[in-house]
Amino acid sequence: MEYHNPVLLQETVDGLNIKPDGVYVDVTFGGGGHSKEILNRLGDKGRLFAFDQDQDALKNIIEDPRFTFISENFRYIKRFLRFHGVKKVDGILADFGVSSHQFDVAERGFSTRFEADLDMRMNQKDELSAYHVVNTYEEERLKQVFWQYGELRAAPAMARLIVAYREQEPIVTSSQLKQVLKKFLPPRHENKVLAQIYQAIRIEVNQEIEALKEFLMQTPELLNVGGRLSLISYHSLEDRLVKRFIRNGLFEGEPERDVFGNFEVPLKKVNGLIVPTKEEIALNNRARSAKLRIAEKI
Repeated sequence: MEYHNPVLLQETVDGLNIKPDGVYVDVTFGGGGHSKEILNRLGDKGRLFAFDQDQDALKNIIEDPRFTFISENFRYIKRFLRFHGVKKVDGILADFGVSSHQFDVAERGFSTRFEADLDMRMNQKDELSAYHVVNTYEEERLKQVFWQYGELRAAPAMARLIVAYREQEPIVTSSQLKQVLKKFLPPRHENKVLAQIYQAIRIEVNQEIEALKEFLMQTPELLNVGGRLSLISYHSLEDRLVKRFIRNGLFEGEPERDVFGNFEVPLKKVNGLIVPTKEEIALNNRARSAKLRIAEKI
């Protein structure tokens, strides 16, 4: 299965400000597009480590002595870099969310376009799947998932309907789920609402928000002074966390200030928000909601 062109390829790798002999990490390897571009800019002494928890990414491993692939979730970045003898790096790149490949493989259950069993696991070895979320979560917890991760106003009613239906029979496939929630899918907005429902379940299945927070918290310690973060988000929940962390070193609230009202943060913003051009969106529809933020270790 083909992987599409990576989103904001040049801008994201430019953001790392690559030094030829530096050490870099691509924590969302996927089809290897960003990694290949990083390797193109590294010299013989440079090193690149790549993370991906999806077993399908193993097929794209790059044969290069400077490259090391780590088949793990990026939330464990510090632990596995330490295992490879690396304590500091010069740049970290992340392209969050679901890859085009994951969307395009029907049986993975990520896409609203296909009939498939409820799955949505980024790591096929994980036990928690979309089936478990839909069929075993209590009503209150389901409501929270839809409300928090899908920003769905009808979250309470959706959760109530799912719980009532599954008492008769389990909800196994995407078409069944669609049928159960049909009253919440107005013809003109069906795809939009369905995408929000899928997003909510997927984020819960893969613990995406927790993983993102754990990952971000480790980055200041891992980066050398002057080292860069180059991070692409696809929805407001992710982008909000990235933006706040770069600005305050926190996800909520304000950092503690000294008697003069100043506060110290580990990172500084580089440039403003970068979004794809109309030309890139025309070539790659997945790019339409991408937001790139770059930060530097102070």
